[in-house]
Amino acid sequence: MHRNATPRTDGQNRWDPDMILYGISTCDTCKKALKSLQAAGREVTFRDVRAAPLSDEEVTAMVYEFGDRLINRQSTTYRAFNDFLKVSEPEAQILAQPSVMKRPVIQDGATWYLGWDTETEARLTA
Repeated sequence: MHRNATPRTDGQNRWDPDMILYGISTCDTCKKALKSLQAAGREVTFRDVRAAPLSDEEVTAMVYEFGDRLINRQSTTYRAFNDFLKVSEPEAQILAQPSVMKRPVIQDGATWYLGWDTETEARLTA
């Protein structure tokens, strides 16, 4: 068993990973989300996408879930993109510069969340 795995509750003989919070270590929103989740007793794996870049499969899964909403077009990272990258697919933008994605992205089993607001906090800390 993976040390960060939790048993499934549906009776199947499988293991699902704990909650994963994807972000960057300097992001205040990511820090706030992580602190709230841990205070609620949730086991969370923090994944710094700059220190440990996302795989193609991870990026594809996130883009499938959120589409181009995954890209933070207000960020200085996005504004610094050249014209080619600005019109590229979200996958290419994130693979080129992971910090362009909106944060945090939270994977809780098969459920994904984008951002940290009162609704997301209520769902994940209840």
